Amino acid sequence: MGMMEKFRVDGKVAWITGASYGLGLAYATALAEMGAKIVFNDINQDLVDRGLNEYKKLGLEVYGAVCDVTSEEQVNAFVKDVEEKIGTIDILINNAGIIKRIPMIEMTAAQWNQVINVDLTGPFLCSKAVLPGMIKKGSGKIINACSMMSELGRETVSAYAAAKGGLKMLTKNICSEYGQYNIQCNAIGPGYIATPQTAPLRAKQADGSMHPFDRFIRSKTPAQRWGKTEDLMGLAVFLSSPASDFINGQVIYIDGGILAYLGQDPSQLDESKFKEEEEQDIKVIDE
Repeated sequence: MGMMEKFRVDGKVAWITGASYGLGLAYATALAEMGAKIVFNDINQDLVDRGLNEYKKLGLEVYGAVCDVTSEEQVNAFVKDVEEKIGTIDILINNAGIIKRIPMIEMTAAQWNQVINVDLTGPFLCSKAVLPGMIKKGSGKIINACSMMSELGRETVSAYAAAKGGLKMLTKNICSEYGQYNIQCNAIGPGYIATPQTAPLRAKQADGSMHPFDRFIRSKTPAQRWGKTEDLMGLAVFLSSPASDFINGQVIYIDGGILAYLGQDPSQLDESKFKEEEEQDIKVIDE
């Protein structure tokens, strides 16, 4: 196998959870370009239809269906359906997730449980459902969506940080239990990514100054920029491909160096450096 071929996933069935839009859509698009058969789920039919429409625009033929990742019954039914219609799932990317920004003393148990169920129990159930097929086949890739909150705490995200910290350890445990079957379980830990959803946090203020949160993130990041969706796609392909067959139980952070850096005084940032990025963000909002 040539070096470039090691990054191909031709004919592999790749399930990306919650891949109707955003990072999940990006992961799916990247894997499709490298030859994978894409299947995805989302929590309701409207989101599934939205995703199918997006993939159609990209010229991709994918399989999508409603499945709540917190329901073991629905997850098992989805996997069985995919196995019957398309084949054994070779690659699972546990992308589906939610966050609730609520101070801990104001968060209800129901709100806490919802975040834990989607962000931690969901990956457990989906991984559990695909592992028997991977064991039988003698190979498989599971990729979990961790976060910098797998390592750091921050105000108002207690449930999210707890779930992502747990997901880091679930990643290591799946590696420990099933590495003997040539199954690799790793995780991607994105930093702060520039998307239409985060565009308001990067927009100029009424007085022309940088948004305080934009300034904070740039001052904490050696790259002095937000990540792009494209920055995550290569790692998703790598961790899904034969090129990563001896990498297991790892969380790889794509954060521009933020976890390695104490940060600088935000007031020392040169705002003029970011004018071009600001114009690009405005274009994204307009689109």
